[in-house]
Amino acid sequence: MNYDAAVRYLLSLGRELAAPTQAAAAKFDLENIAMLSERLGRPDRAYPSAHVAGTNGKGSTAAFLESILRHAGFHTGLNTSPHLEKINERIRVDGVEISDSDFAKTLTRIQSVIEELLAAGQLRAHPTYFECVTAMAFQYFAEARADFAVFEVGLGGRLDATNILIPVVSLISRIDFDHENFLGHSLREIAGEKAGILKKGVPVVVAEQRPEAREVILRRTQELGCTVVEVPVSYRVDHESLTNGCVRAQITEISTGWSATLALPLPGRFQLGNALTALAAARTLVARGYRIAGDAIEQGIAAAVWPGRLEQLQSRPDIYVDGAHNPGAARELAAFWKENFAGGKIFLLYGALRDKAVDEIAGLLFPLAAEVVFTEPRTSRAISAAQLSEIAAHHAGQSSVIADAEQALDYLVSKARPEDAIFVTGSLYLVGQLRHYWKQRAQVAAG
Repeated sequence: MNYDAAVRYLLSLGRELAAPTQAAAAKFDLENIAMLSERLGRPDRAYPSAHVAGTNGKGSTAAFLESILRHAGFHTGLNTSPHLEKINERIRVDGVEISDSDFAKTLTRIQSVIEELLAAGQLRAHPTYFECVTAMAFQYFAEARADFAVFEVGLGGRLDATNILIPVVSLISRIDFDHENFLGHSLREIAGEKAGILKKGVPVVVAEQRPEAREVILRRTQELGCTVVEVPVSYRVDHESLTNGCVRAQITEISTGWSATLALPLPGRFQLGNALTALAAARTLVARGYRIAGDAIEQGIAAAVWPGRLEQLQSRPDIYVDGAHNPGAARELAAFWKENFAGGKIFLLYGALRDKAVDEIAGLLFPLAAEVVFTEPRTSRAISAAQLSEIAAHHAGQSSVIADAEQALDYLVSKARPEDAIFVTGSLYLVGQLRHYWKQRAQVAAG
């Protein structure tokens, strides 16, 4: 099949987060992906890997770690989700997205194996969209002869398709509430799902956690005999400064006295925790014999790219896109505003999906904005702009409804003064849609 046919094929499998009752293809266990990988020759075992779970920051952490490894001379694979503009973003080798032709070729191979397994009765249902893309990443990295691959969990951990990996190191970023209908309605339940990625004897790096989540994770590490590095305990920040919203910090590894200067390219003070989690994983790999010099760690962190998370599209007025889609991420965004936007007004363009904690997020963000414009991303999972307004407008001092997201952004651009700031948030679907629109808008303006 060609690229367009490949994408259509994946989309025909339905939503990534389809509930188990919605389609026979939606099976929340590891049987499908294990069978598929076995038939492919276990490509997930063709290279050492790192496995990253968590609620907030897991994508940034994965991006930091992959960049460190690449700057240390490793031929890297990086598998993340979701994508912003194009599905190819999910599968990268040496920082470069899989090409359209390789995407089609790899999925054709996966589809052929699926059909063989279905015909032989070895699969109870067709693999899901996410299972297919995960199998593609496994296969593509093996064919590319990757030296090391970093995988971000899609949802939860215990039953995520990536969880057939036996990694060299596991990482758990900050845990908070999200996807409660799938993962549980308490932090203990959610942490239990995230800790499901841990494997017997495999070292784990744990970001700073709330006490109840930390307790669950550490209990599981004890049961499995995992060596644990807790980032807040293991590293001391000797000096920290903030420039244009980005942190620069001098840190020391307490057990060895090793030190490094971290110049983060990603805005937000919270990114220091994500960078330290990736750094601690790199140092764990060093202890296991991997050659990763200190300057590769510093350079890798400084060069990391992770779009759509406090990403600035323009200045005067500042326009940022940020996929803050749960309360934890909203708290971080509110802190970023308070630290960096004391003057001028903040205009917020907000759209959300139906399974999100809209009222709690609104309570954190909307009182800080001069105006909130309700809109809707172009997906069947979106809450309508009008319904969003009914649910959450009481948190805003001033609000309006513009369902067309592109028109909503143009409205705010026309209204904002040079000293003001516009933030697009609430959904990564919305971020991807308007990020793409902004690029096209800039191209038209450039002639």
